This record gives sequence, C-alpha cells and structure tokens, in this order.
Amino acid sequence: MKNSILWDCHMHSSFSADSDTDMENMIKGAISRGLEGVCFTEHLDPDYPPTPDQQIFHLDLDAYARRLSFLREKYKDSIMINFGIEYGLQPHLKENLKNHLKLYPFDFVIGSSHVIHGSDPYYGEYFKGREESQGYMEYFESILENLDVFSEMDVYGHIDYIVRYGPNKNLYYSYERYQDILDEILRTLVRKNIGIELNTGGYHYGLGEPNPCTAVIRRYRELGGEIITVGADAHSPEKISFAFDKAAKVLSDCGFRYYTVFKNRKPEFIRLS
Repeated sequence: MKNSILWDCHMHSSFSADSDTDMENMIKGAISRGLEGVCFTEHLDPDYPPTPDQQIFHLDLDAYARRLSFLREKYKDSIMINFGIEYGLQPHLKENLKNHLKLYPFDFVIGSSHVIHGSDPYYGEYFKGREESQGYMEYFESILENLDVFSEMDVYGHIDYIVRYGPNKNLYYSYERYQDILDEILRTLVRKNIGIELNTGGYHYGLGEPNPCTAVIRRYRELGGEIITVGADAHSPEKISFAFDKAAKVLSDCGFRYYTVFKNRKPEFIRLS
C-alpha cells in the first residue's frame, strides 16, 4: 500500500530535552516528505527522576508556543502545523496536569507512560532485579493506575513503549502473552473515549512492529476503538513519517479506513486513500 498518511502527529524538536534539532529544521523535513501537516508534541515530564546521563527534562512552554506560532505563520502556505504536548503521566501528577491544560490552547494532547514507579525503562536500571516479563507487567499496570486518575488526554501514547528497551525487546513479547491486562487497558480507553496512537518508533527501534504492536491495534478496533493517530516519534528530520507506508497497511489490515488528526482538541477523521 502506498503511503496515504500525510500527517505526522508525534514529533519533537530541541524544545524537548531529548532532541537537539531546531523546530524549523523539523518543519523543512516534513515539507520535503510531502506531508500536509504535522503536530509538535514536545515532552513535559514533571518529576522526572535523575538520569545516568544527567538529562534534565524541562520544557519552556512559553518559548515553545511563541516559536511554533511564528513558524506556523511563516510556513502557512506550505504545511499545517499544530500545537501539541506529550505529558509524561504519573498518578501523583494528576492535579498538576489538569491545571496545566487550562493554560495553553493545545490542539492535541498525548498522555504517555515513561516513568514507572520512579524509573524510566529507557535506562537499563529499570530491569535490574526484575524478570523482563515482570517489568513489562508492571509497566502495563502503571498505565491502568494513570487512567484511574487522569483522563484528559486525547490519546494514550505508544502503549507498549517498554518493549523498545527490554533486554530481549519483543522476542518473547506478544499481545497474547499479556492479553488480559492489555484488554483491560483498551476497554478502559474505549470507555473513556481516549484514543491510541500508531507510533512507528517501533520500526526504527528494530522491532519490526509499531508501538503498540499490530495485534493490540487490531484488538482496539475489535473493542470499538475508533480514534487512532499516527506519529513517527521523530526527534530528528530523517525519522519524520518513518515507515508510514507500513503504518497505512497496518491500519487497513486492522479494519481502519481512516486515521485521526486533532485540531483544537477535536478529532478529524481522514480517509486512507
């Protein structure tokens, strides 16, 4: 199937602590790939634990909003640019994030699990003293803990993010192995009218699958899920719209005839051509 997905709705620039790419270079990269639109979803991860590489997760939201507004106007005849945020969810942050949402006119809000009980699996320390399967299960349990107290996001980001960093990645991981808890997550999302994303980061992490994997996306659709955005989780221009041809086929194979883009926090459904 040709690439019929023309919006990348999950990307970062140097406003996120884990990217050093200027926002304008990301926009130019998206234009060069023929995209109709992008949504920047810079990281906001309050109470992020100290990291081995001394990474400081800070986001200057005022500067981010000003720069995006300027570039949106500058490139208005070439590409649409939406204003998003990716919240790093933790249960104790619920009031902080709810109040934060009132301050900025976001188009799109991703809620993601990065930190699980004080540790990010991106760093290998998370798996010390844990079986891989135990670490995966604790991660999925943390998603339910977040959903129990916070429902204000538009989609839940890269639901099986942890698989990118497991000791064996997805060698022993499958939807079927964790079906009970994954089904509980998906049913909760459907009930709360929260979507999911097809995050192609899994492909450039060598999983051969998106995040979440195809079987989870298919199950979400079977359970009545309708809202699904697509993003490459790009932190540099060469990853923009990465493997979107594969993403289009996954969506089609899972029963979707469209993907979703959010504007002013409202979903717009775009048909796959």
